[in-house]
Amino acid sequence: MIPEDLERQISLAEAEGSVPFLVSATSGTTVLGAFDPLDAIADVCQRHGMWFHVDAAWGGSVLLSQTHKHLLDGIQRADSVAWNPHKLLAAGLQCSALLLRDTSNLLKRCHGFQASYLFQQDKFYDVTLDTGDKVVQCGRRVDCLKLWLMWKAQGGQGLERRIDQAFALTRYLVEEIKTREGFELVMEPEFVNVCFWFVPPSLRGKQERPDYKERLSQVAPMLKERMVKEGSMMIGYQPHGPRANFFRVIVANPTLTRADMDFLLNELERLGQDL
Repeated sequence: MIPEDLERQISLAEAEGSVPFLVSATSGTTVLGAFDPLDAIADVCQRHGMWFHVDAAWGGSVLLSQTHKHLLDGIQRADSVAWNPHKLLAAGLQCSALLLRDTSNLLKRCHGFQASYLFQQDKFYDVTLDTGDKVVQCGRRVDCLKLWLMWKAQGGQGLERRIDQAFALTRYLVEEIKTREGFELVMEPEFVNVCFWFVPPSLRGKQERPDYKERLSQVAPMLKERMVKEGSMMIGYQPHGPRANFFRVIVANPTLTRADMDFLLNELERLGQDL
């Protein structure tokens, strides 16, 4: 998100008679792993009196790393934050949190109905403990227990090492990609999303051909089919705006090693050598 453009869009909406009320920034986008500039966006929200939400479902766990938490500078100014520990931290599915600055029991005020057949108000304990009357779905599993157990087992330092290791392994994979013929980064990664093209021998040096992009877009689906049928690995791919299909490797599994990264690149070369 470009804060200056956000400011322009808000002003434009207001000039048209609309009332913008919320800005949703992202910390760790799904495909490219990008982090929005939260401090600058918070400034815009403050000037316009708007609710500032941060979707940190994917990237929120980076806060546990002293080395990399700067990617979320400004998140402390958010009105609400969404975080999914089941993603980068690999907590058991599903484990999601919505964190609110508001302390007025906002969720209950929005969703609570105090249905007498479920949430009796004359119980012997504090009825504010009935979380079911605060959420949209009423009944749900106790997500927080999964995070608590993992945190107790791994400790804060253990979870920090897991995140730092993911970043370090990402950097190793990126540097290996740069040294290999036929591999081309979509961009330098900001997170643990490594996006790249594998350019097979028949397309190397042919970037000027009018059908280059069309043919390159066919490479990832073909290699995905081959790897799945061989059972050797699973890598996602997708287009992005004007970009042709490219592979997206997420380096998050805490058991991954440099040998796995080497195997990944070697296997792509083997599967695509005749294309």
